[in-house]
This record gives sequence, structure tokens and C-alpha cells, in this order.
Amino acid sequence: MAKKILVVDDDPVGVALMEGRLSRAGYETLLAFNGEQGLKFARVDQPDLIILDVEMPEMNGYTFLTEIRKIETLKDVPVIVLTAHEENHKIFARKGIANYLIKPVNFEVLFKQMDQLLGKS
Repeated sequence: MAKKILVVDDDPVGVALMEGRLSRAGYETLLAFNGEQGLKFARVDQPDLIILDVEMPEMNGYTFLTEIRKIETLKDVPVIVLTAHEENHKIFARKGIANYLIKPVNFEVLFKQMDQLLGKS
């Protein structure tokens, strides 16, 4: 069974690109365009991994992470955070976020992180 990946990002072009690459790699993709929608999808669909943008309207990535960690069935789901600002790595370190990528996404690096988090070789 294909691993289920939830992508939460307000950039429709980036989401379409991510969906295409993940689908071609054999993952089932779920797409949300803001944090609120992402939380709803996560509760219902129970993803194996979440790829999360930081800067979004309605609910940013930090708030999304805080909320997802309060949900017992989702608190241990691995998350890879995306940011357009390399300087955010200091904020990530303070918040305990170890898995992040700078946009534009290097898919080779993304897939390596995903493999590590999902227990693949």
C-alpha cells in the first residue's frame, strides 16, 4: 500500500509540482492549501508524513504543528517543513524542528528525508 503524504501549502503551483513528483514516486498525495484545511484532512485521512509550508494565511505552519501535536493519533506523524527563508533555520532549531527544506525544493534531498522518516532504505 502506498504511503500517504499530506502536502499543506498555499502556493498552487508548488503544490501541483509536489503532487506530480510524489505521485510519480509512488506516494498517495493529499493536498491542502491552508493550515485549517490541512488539519481537517489529517484528522480524516491519517497521513504517514506531512510536508508543511511555514508561511500561509489563516493558519501558519507553526500553529499547524502545535495543533497537530495535540491530536493523539497524529502527534507522532513526521513533518518536513518548507520555507522560502533560509534564516528560519534558527527558529526551527528553537521549536525542535529538525526536518526542513529551503524552497525551491530539491526533490532528491526531499526524497532522502522522506525515506529516513518513513523507514525506507
